[in-house]
Amino acid sequence: MRRVSHVAAADESQVDLTPLIDVVFIMLIFFIVTATFVKETGIDVNKPDAPTAEVKKKANILIAIDSNNNIWLDRRKIDIRSVIPNIKRLRSENPQGSVVIQADEESKNKMLVEVMDAARQAGVTNIALAAEK
Repeated sequence: MRRVSHVAAADESQVDLTPLIDVVFIMLIFFIVTATFVKETGIDVNKPDAPTAEVKKKANILIAIDSNNNIWLDRRKIDIRSVIPNIKRLRSENPQGSVVIQADEESKNKMLVEVMDAARQAGVTNIALAAEK
């Protein structure tokens, strides 16, 4: 007659969690790599008020124009001549992305028109202006 040890039976019933942890880790890496990150302009802009302003959910390229008519993109100040290549570079990362221009209420209309024209020359047709509701 053979006795079965209770300790041996308890050891055999444990579940190995290593494959589960590996799968969760791989899924985490997948979601991090495929996530779309919003690039900030790097400055705070006093946007003009507009009662009909709407929230735009898929804004991938944010360009800011400050009160001194300086253009900001990806937390750095850029020249008007480099707007087109920068937008083309960002559009290559996300072809369906749109451009949102955050113009300060003290900035000149001429600079806003030049940035909008540069975005169109870069191939973007979906351009929006940021405003406070």
